[in-house]
Amino acid sequence: MVAGYAFIATAVSTMFAQATGVRWAQTKQPHQRAWTIALALFALGAAMLSVGVTTGWDGPKYRAFYLLGAIVNVPWLGLGSVYLLAGEAWGRRIERLLWPLTGLAVGVMCTAPLNAKAIDPLRVPNGKEAFGVFPRALAGAGSSLGALMVLAGAVMSIVRYARKRREDPRAATMLGANACIAFGTIILGSTGALKGIAGGQDGAFALGVALGISVIYAGFVIASPRNSRRTTLPVNVDGSALTNSKRAGIL
Repeated sequence: MVAGYAFIATAVSTMFAQATGVRWAQTKQPHQRAWTIALALFALGAAMLSVGVTTGWDGPKYRAFYLLGAIVNVPWLGLGSVYLLAGEAWGRRIERLLWPLTGLAVGVMCTAPLNAKAIDPLRVPNGKEAFGVFPRALAGAGSSLGALMVLAGAVMSIVRYARKRREDPRAATMLGANACIAFGTIILGSTGALKGIAGGQDGAFALGVALGISVIYAGFVIASPRNSRRTTLPVNVDGSALTNSKRAGIL
């Protein structure tokens, strides 16, 4: 069951990364590039989860999974929201900081001391038991700040589309799409809590990962126009439907 959920998460995030990558290639919009990087990292992290649960956990596998799944992917997802919420100038400033911080995270996870006793080949290890303070601080800061930006963008769009639902025929659809994005972000941010509630069961953790990314992807699909390959996603923070060369996005 755990392996099945992990494979689902890997497949969905890979399709998601491919979809945003196509939009980036078509539009050259920086938020699409940031989301493509984030989702590619998420797909790699989900793949490491699949490898770990099927072949047995060890130090290198868990280091890779922790780096990709707990530290670096969510900040890049949040960067896409920064580009939409604050504009390209602020987005570029944040991105110039994010590249060296990503490199720092890679270095830390390659060299940080690992408690070998916390690595059970048959169970997903616990970061609190496996690593010291600094790796866990990186994971906490990156995940919380990135998720906050994604959630803030989705909530802002929900509010604005709710106000325009009588005027804009697409408002109800966009409202549902952004609700999926917000709900999926909450699910992904609650995977650790789900595991704790389930008594440390890996199935609850893997299910949360698969369900969270699937719900966000559902929001992406709902928001995507079906009649034109060149049209960008019609949801943005202004609550207006912008297409073609204009700035648009999921949030």
